[in-house]
Amino acid sequence: MSSLTTPNQALSDAVDAAGGQSALGRLLGTSQAAVWKWVRRGKPLPAEHVLKVEEATGISRHRLRPDVYGPEPTEGAVV
Repeated sequence: MSSLTTPNQALSDAVDAAGGQSALGRLLGTSQAAVWKWVRRGKPLPAEHVLKVEEATGISRHRLRPDVYGPEPTEGAVV
């Protein structure tokens, strides 16, 4: 996936990878309705859930919350 996607698109990708809003809600210990609000209203994924979503779905923390984790590192970049 391109690092040019929005955090909301990254969240939608994570929902798909998790198997839907209910599945992502269960993974995070929250409701499907909370996940729906984040996706539908363009709310950012709460920072406390980012690493768990990244681990479960493979969607980068940098795509999910670039405001917290910074932009996605480019290939070959020295960190």
